[in-house]
Amino acid sequence: MNYEQFHKVIGESTGNESNVCQIYAIRDEKTVFDDCWRGFRTDDAVNVNSVTKGVMALLAGIALDQGRIKSVDQKVLDFFPDYKVKRGEKTIYDVTIRHLLTMTAPYKYTSEPWTKVCTSGDWTLAVLDFLGGRKGITGEFKYATLGIQILAGIIENATGERCIDFANRYLFLPLGIPEHVIHGDSSKEDQFDFFMNKKPRKNEWYSDPKGVVTAGWGLCTSARDLAKLGAVVAEGGTYNGKRILSEGYLKEMTAPHLKLGERFGNMNYGYLWYKPYDDREVYAAIGDSGNIIYADTEKHISVGMTGTFKPRIFDRVEFIEKRLLPVIEQA
Repeated sequence: MNYEQFHKVIGESTGNESNVCQIYAIRDEKTVFDDCWRGFRTDDAVNVNSVTKGVMALLAGIALDQGRIKSVDQKVLDFFPDYKVKRGEKTIYDVTIRHLLTMTAPYKYTSEPWTKVCTSGDWTLAVLDFLGGRKGITGEFKYATLGIQILAGIIENATGERCIDFANRYLFLPLGIPEHVIHGDSSKEDQFDFFMNKKPRKNEWYSDPKGVVTAGWGLCTSARDLAKLGAVVAEGGTYNGKRILSEGYLKEMTAPHLKLGERFGNMNYGYLWYKPYDDREVYAAIGDSGNIIYADTEKHISVGMTGTFKPRIFDRVEFIEKRLLPVIEQA
C-alpha cells in the first residue's frame, strides 16, 4: 500500500480507524510521515487521554535529573507535610513515588471515585484521601487514572512551580512543542464536553479548580508533538543533540517492572509506559481512543497518533507495525 492508498483507507474507514485525526512519524530525528483526516491539521491539538500519564513519567524523570526529587523511593508524604492522615490509616506512610509510577500503589476503593474527586476543590488532596488501605502494599498492579494525580502535586511541591510551567520550560519548549495553557473550567458539563467533543482543541491541559493539571488524562496536543516526545525515548533521552532526559532514568522508565495480564495485552509495564514485547526495544504511552506515542529505539523511529473519542481502541501498536511502517518503508 502506498501513501495515497493508505490515506484513502483511513479516511473511508468505518472501523477502528474511523476516529483517527493525525499520524506523524519521526525517524533519526527527521519527519518521515505526516497526514491528517476528518478536518484536522498537523498543528491541531487533540485530547490524548491516558497518553498524558506517559508525559508525566517524563516530567518526573526531569525532576529527578534536576535533584528536585531525590529518588523514586521517596515517600509520597514527604511532599505533603501538611496533609492530615485519616485516623487509623497506616499504609499511606509507606507509599513511594515508585509505587505511583508502576501502578502498584494501594487505594481504598473498588472502582475509581470519579464523582467525589472531580467535584472537589482540590483533586490531589481528594485522591490522597483514598491512598493506602488495610491490605497494605502488595505490589499488585492497579490501574489508577485518578491516583496519578498525586504525581502532579509531587512535582509542584518539589519544584516550587506549577506542573504546566515545569512541563513548558523543560520538556515542551525545548522540543519545539507549543507552550501549553491551563484549560480552566472543570464543571461536570465541561468535563463531558472535553471528552466527547470531536473538534480540534487548543494546546491546553485540563486542570482542577486550583489550576493543577490532570496527571492521568487531559493533555491536548498534536500527533507531531507526541512523535517528538517519542523521539526522546527512541534516541536515548536526547532530541536534536539536546539532552532532555538522562539515559539512566530512561532505562528505569522503560524497564519491564511488571508483567501485565490479558486485559493489558500481556505487555510489560515500566514507569507509566508499556513495553509490548519481551524481546524488542519498543515502548508506548497508550491512551483511550487509540491515542499513542510509539517509540522503537532499535529502528530510531517514533510515531504519534491521535483520535477523537471512541471507546475500546487498543490496537495501535499492531496497526503501526503492520500497516503504517510498511508504508513509510516503501516511501
